[in-house]
Amino acid sequence: MKYWKHFKTVTRHRLLVLQGCFRVGLYWQGLVHDLSKYSPTEFCIGAKYYQGTRSPNNAEREDKGYSEAWMHHKGRNRHHYEYWTDMSPVTKRYEAVPVPRKYLVEMVMDRRAACKVYQGKDYTPGSALAYLEKSREKDLMHPKTKQELTYILTMLRDEGEEKTFRYLKNHVLKDKPFPWEE
Repeated sequence: MKYWKHFKTVTRHRLLVLQGCFRVGLYWQGLVHDLSKYSPTEFCIGAKYYQGTRSPNNAEREDKGYSEAWMHHKGRNRHHYEYWTDMSPVTKRYEAVPVPRKYLVEMVMDRRAACKVYQGKDYTPGSALAYLEKSREKDLMHPKTKQELTYILTMLRDEGEEKTFRYLKNHVLKDKPFPWEE
């Protein structure tokens, strides 16, 4: 039964991301979003730790001290800021680099969809921003990515999906400057 519930959760998440990506013109990214979640490495572990109210990666991490499924996932999906780390030629240490805009937009769709799936009727347009603000991840991503993501998620909270999606399609994906860059 957990396998079926996990399959439905993953598929619902992917469908919400696909719909969002299609609304802003990211057709290919919408189609291929999170396909690795159906791979044996991610799917079997996800089903084992399925709870329905949060990512099974968190439960796996609590049980084992790490999440094999997450490490597999983040290395294959460019909409995660963790994918965008590289060895700095200056410091000789791994550091975050800015997420390219098309993956930043997919990241927004991913976070929105995850909140909708896991929060259900408690979802609000501010859910993704609230999650970002209370997490440590904002301290780990590149400052430029954090600033851009925070700006977009604030717009989603304050202005709603229609205006935010229009901004993503007509501004962000067309490489127009953010307000602080003008």
